[in-house]
Amino acid sequence: MKPSRLAAGFFLSLCLSLLAPASSADEEAWKALREGRAFLILRHALAPGTGDPENFDLDDCSTQRNLNNRGLEQARSWKGLLARHGINEARVYSSQWCRSMDTATEMDVGDVTEWPALNSFFAGRGDGAMQTRQTIALVNTLEPGLPAVLVSHQVNITRLTGVYPSSGEGVIVALPLSDNPTVLATVAP
Repeated sequence: MKPSRLAAGFFLSLCLSLLAPASSADEEAWKALREGRAFLILRHALAPGTGDPENFDLDDCSTQRNLNNRGLEQARSWKGLLARHGINEARVYSSQWCRSMDTATEMDVGDVTEWPALNSFFAGRGDGAMQTRQTIALVNTLEPGLPAVLVSHQVNITRLTGVYPSSGEGVIVALPLSDNPTVLATVAP
């Protein structure tokens, strides 16, 4: 075998061996979510831009960044991903921002409950340390039941988990939640 083919074969084998454990780890994360030993927190789906306009009003979606068509499709695709992993219904908690509420609603896996602790604190709009503490407390007081799905913002998720999610990307986190959480997997439809 030529050296370049040998190197390519080795590289392919290495890549495949690295993928197998990740798949197994992801399946364990999904199992933990189904069994109530973990929760899913995801960044709202695609809403082009950064931050919110100067005239931002929580009660007026026309003053906020909103999901575009791709974002709506991205949000809807969560239903199929969750179903493929045995989750057809969930308890859904969301930031009050329209793009988060719309993501949570378009997922169509359960009634959506607003949690102000999940609201964005980007650019000084809130208190990151306090909201993170509140989120930890709220998650840890959830009663056993359907899987829990939280919809929030990049800054909230990064502060809570250390993961910088893309729009529409989620993080499965072990329970109980603490200041030093165990991230089980990052997932996206």
